[in-house]
Amino acid sequence: MTDQPIILIAADERLAKIEAEFRARYDRDYRIVTAGDAGGALQLLRELVDSGAAVAMVVADVSIGEIPGPTFLRRTQSISPTARRLVLSTPGAGYAANLDALREATVRRDIDTFTGIPMGPRDEEFHTVVTELLSEWGWSVARPAVSIIDVVAEPHDREAGAIRDLLERLGFPNRILTPDSAEGAALISAATAESSAPVVLPLARAYDGRLFPAATARGLNELLSTRFDTVPEGEVTDVLVIGAGPAGLAAAVYAASEGLTTAVLERDAIGGQAGSSSMIRNYLGFPRGISGMRLAQRSRIQAGRFGAKFYTGRSVTGLEPCTLDGVPTYRVHLGDTELRARTVLIATGVAYRRLGIESVDVHTGAGVYYGAATSMAREMQGRDVIVVGGGNSAGQSAVHLAKFARHVTILIRRASLSESMSEYLIRELDSTPNVSVASNSEIADGGGEAALEWVTVRDRTSGEEHRFDVGGLFCMLGAQPDCTWLPEGIALDKAGFVLTGRDVPKDAWTDGMPPADLETTLPGVFVAGDVRSGSMKRVASASGEGASSLPLIHAHLAALRAREFGAE
Repeated sequence: MTDQPIILIAADERLAKIEAEFRARYDRDYRIVTAGDAGGALQLLRELVDSGAAVAMVVADVSIGEIPGPTFLRRTQSISPTARRLVLSTPGAGYAANLDALREATVRRDIDTFTGIPMGPRDEEFHTVVTELLSEWGWSVARPAVSIIDVVAEPHDREAGAIRDLLERLGFPNRILTPDSAEGAALISAATAESSAPVVLPLARAYDGRLFPAATARGLNELLSTRFDTVPEGEVTDVLVIGAGPAGLAAAVYAASEGLTTAVLERDAIGGQAGSSSMIRNYLGFPRGISGMRLAQRSRIQAGRFGAKFYTGRSVTGLEPCTLDGVPTYRVHLGDTELRARTVLIATGVAYRRLGIESVDVHTGAGVYYGAATSMAREMQGRDVIVVGGGNSAGQSAVHLAKFARHVTILIRRASLSESMSEYLIRELDSTPNVSVASNSEIADGGGEAALEWVTVRDRTSGEEHRFDVGGLFCMLGAQPDCTWLPEGIALDKAGFVLTGRDVPKDAWTDGMPPADLETTLPGVFVAGDVRSGSMKRVASASGEGASSLPLIHAHLAALRAREFGAE
């Protein structure tokens, strides 16, 4: 046995060809094992799992003897639920004949995807499929082979959980070490040598060797960010984007690509709520799906290549109109510093509502998690888990957790998931055997010692209550905007979302005309994404609104230039 993850190939007549293709590229980093029949492959897979081997991928020919490849791969799910499942078919007429069945198998989630067997050298499309699957497995399932940041903490430490969630969303490989482990004890000793004061956990060590006792997620984010993102005094940008979720990132890409000086502020991790999604399958251009973290990081890189500047780990504390050389601009406060901008796009998104049950919320970070918390999925191995919420984020979280947990229950207050969740996710949940839905239900109570251990679920129709032992409670309840820092001049709806365009009260219109479609009651301040009143609350729609803000921003900047030149 070695520490290499396993790629298991099951095929008969084409086994040698498929094996040669995989060995040519993946033999160094993965242990490739093969089986010439379905029964032998299943037995081999059981033996590998029982031995503790990490199975990254199971590859099957489109048919193995009399058994269709998707049927074989469906049987592997109960043995190795976290392994990625790939079907290979011969291009040409055989491929076309199997296409409908393969598509249906993908919809049912019997397989992750399918592609053709390479017919010649350098079939990069084939290897793109394979490496994407392996990459997602490595991020979401495997323990990191190389750690950028290590954190020493006691088990169930709430702050350590928040740090790990932040690092996962940033895409930083990390490890959580216990104080009594050899590596954890060594880090504590090193921190003790630097200071005579007792070391307070969590203790974090960054990639450059710096040690941070009493680390917090917010503090670590600020320290890591300021290393690269010092906010320049007196800088004035054409566009200042507040919030780096899908809406803000899309706006940054388009603004910077069109030559506008662009800055993006984000107090948390790049990606917002979408950044914590384990797999988004209905986003345009990613037929095999993409994790929220990867979508966010790719978008950041894309915007950065066009010249957009990112300042992360900063909270905006105020926004106020001002003038610069007689031209209206805005001053955005960031603690003891500020930025100025000719236009501002608010894309701060929303936060999940709290349950408001003290006996449950006291365990936040230790068994209770608000958001997808994909970083905690590995810790749910063999446990029963409850996901509260009926939106797409809840569905994506349940699918991911089901790869690790013994059973996942989706708890919804409504009668059906169809009222709030995309159909493709509902089908995916229906085909996942260890996921069930409890409708017309809500959390009534919960408790535990060091972490959450049990919850009471109330039937909202009958009023009956039942107690369940749980290993984790993941809450994705509704949407709550954070607009407390906005000036009074920006109109909000009754729920606190920002009003734009014709939804703005008529007494705030100018000369009988409403603001532009995505513009607020403050000229030059625009809103996109979930924080906007009436938005669709989907990743694609948020991205679309971010991109759609650019013509409006251009028009406002043109008006400012005309005013400036007119004044001259």
